[in-house]
Amino acid sequence: MTAVWIHDEKESSVKFQEVVLMRCVKLLAFLSCIMISLAQPVRAQQVIVKMATMAPKGSSWHLILQEMGEKWKTVSGGRVTVTLYPGGVAGDDSDVVRKMRLGILNAGLLTSLGLGDIDRNVLALQIPMMYESYDELDYVIEKMKPNLDAIFQQKGFVVLNWTDAGWVYFFTKTPVRTPDDLRALKLFTGAGDVQTIEIWKAAGFKPVPLPATEISTALQTGLVTALPCPPQAAVILQWYNNARNMTDLKWAVLIGATLISKATWDKIPADLHGLLLDASHDAGKRLRDEVRKREPMDIDAMQKRGVSIIHLDTATIDLWRRAAENAYPSMRDSFVPGQAFDEAKRIRDEFRKQHPPAK
Repeated sequence: MTAVWIHDEKESSVKFQEVVLMRCVKLLAFLSCIMISLAQPVRAQQVIVKMATMAPKGSSWHLILQEMGEKWKTVSGGRVTVTLYPGGVAGDDSDVVRKMRLGILNAGLLTSLGLGDIDRNVLALQIPMMYESYDELDYVIEKMKPNLDAIFQQKGFVVLNWTDAGWVYFFTKTPVRTPDDLRALKLFTGAGDVQTIEIWKAAGFKPVPLPATEISTALQTGLVTALPCPPQAAVILQWYNNARNMTDLKWAVLIGATLISKATWDKIPADLHGLLLDASHDAGKRLRDEVRKREPMDIDAMQKRGVSIIHLDTATIDLWRRAAENAYPSMRDSFVPGQAFDEAKRIRDEFRKQHPPAK
């Protein structure tokens, strides 16, 4: 009896161990399923943002955007990463906007050429000769920004930051002092911007509409003999090599902004939006400050490389201002919606009233 009992006890023990082992296996499988199910929402929250810009690779603009992307990755704990496409490899601003709408790209650092493709109210910030200083322009931007942000969001885009590329000057093959001198040249304008092209034509100029990616070739071949652009762009992209005269006239500030498609923004967890916007605003300010700080240095560098700076007296600057202001009636409602034009001018006048010129 004892032997039988011992045998039964051993058999029961083995069976007990098998039962325990099977339960452990089932428990591990169950826990694995739970872990997988918990991990799935995290993976779903990971967003890759494909961002394009005309800024050349290695430029300060590109580097600051890179740093912004690293900041996004850090503050999001890796849930949001940015892949940059610099140097116009994704096309010019209009191409980037089109690809954002199609979902091929998710974001872009755009100039007014691309921003205007989305909504032309933004062009009230870039009326020729309307602003005399960065302080004036910054005041107007700050006042108009909330409404512009809302308009872009209605069009399917979220504004991450506002910035600019500095004052636009005329770089030309031959010296330009007066509007008539410029009328004799072939002036680059952005392709597809019919309103701007018609305004230039109506004022007696010879606009040549082209994608921004073709500027270098157009200057080299003589297809274009006059180019409005900021000094840093002329330096970085080497445009000054084929347009070796710069008219010292602050025509307008080239407005810029970094946008992300609302469809992409909505995929990013809401708790990250504030952190990402903080990083974006910081990048926009750094971009703006870097350009403004470097402007005199860029002009000096070009001058040392043989670019002639055409300085204008007060009477000649007034001549340019009158030429620009004569075009305002035709620009209002065509180049820029009338309401935005009037609002920008009202805010500018408000600033000038608060800051009268020193006597």
